[in-house]
Amino acid sequence: MKFYPLKLAPVTKSIIWGGNYLKEHFGFESNDENIAEAWLTTSRPDGENIIENGFFSGKTLGDYINENGIENVCGDFDAFPLLIKFIDANDRLSVQVHPDDAYAKANGLDAGKTEMWYIVDCKEGAKLVYGLKGEKAPTFSEIEKANNDGSLSEMLNYADVHKGDCFFIPAGLVHAIGDGIVIAEIQQNSNTTYRLYDYDRVGKDGKKRELHIEKASEVIKTQFPDDFVSGKVVSEKDGERCEILCKCELFSVIKYNLAQGKSAYFEEGSMKSIICLDGMGKISCGGEDYEIKKGDSYLIPKACEGFVVVSESDCFEIIVSEA
Repeated sequence: MKFYPLKLAPVTKSIIWGGNYLKEHFGFESNDENIAEAWLTTSRPDGENIIENGFFSGKTLGDYINENGIENVCGDFDAFPLLIKFIDANDRLSVQVHPDDAYAKANGLDAGKTEMWYIVDCKEGAKLVYGLKGEKAPTFSEIEKANNDGSLSEMLNYADVHKGDCFFIPAGLVHAIGDGIVIAEIQQNSNTTYRLYDYDRVGKDGKKRELHIEKASEVIKTQFPDDFVSGKVVSEKDGERCEILCKCELFSVIKYNLAQGKSAYFEEGSMKSIICLDGMGKISCGGEDYEIKKGDSYLIPKACEGFVVVSESDCFEIIVSEA
């Protein structure tokens, strides 16, 4: 059978700000001293999931797409559209911004980068950078001056963070994850990041990490798009809860909380990614059952028939994304 739920092995990344939460709470393995990011659904030159089940076990997701046709796996896309990951910010991330599709196309980049964050866990009092103060985007010279005199933090808007919060990060929005925060991130399949400020940290080579102030100043926006929905509960009854975490023109993300024995049905017609945040259950598709537990990631190709996800624990929590 060519088209079935694909269980994907995570691609782990060690970065200076990472911690051990993903090892301790999700059981992810790595020989590196930390796991800053675990790429759960990805097909990129710098990160490619390995399929862990079925006929295509051992092959990369990219190989699977090449063999079966991107139109059957993803739909009407020229390249794999999403990058889905866990991020463990043991230390704060750089203050950064991402370009939109128009800028990416004009500058030879693979894609713009709009994303959303779901707060999996966080320490008490956690904060993140969420946009800028004021309505006018700073210029290159203003950002450079603020870096030099230590006043850049005065430009930033800070938001309190709680477990279960959701933040929409459109391309052009200045942002930074604070320390003590673990997130699930769903984003366009791009790794283009422009750093405005990095707290004068040094990388593994002993040198300060590169800033991209000029490019950042070219892509910063101060206005949100008005065509997105975030944090809307659409159903809550008898052990079933369904919440739209984010819905925009690029992707939709829905979170399900299911008590034991409860189920959610999904129609065919689009590629879907499922990541499990807690508990265990099964995916029933094409007459077969596929076990899914905390930390697991599955990709359901577009050409699959409809499927059902059933909870087999008291608290079964999944995030379902599609482009």
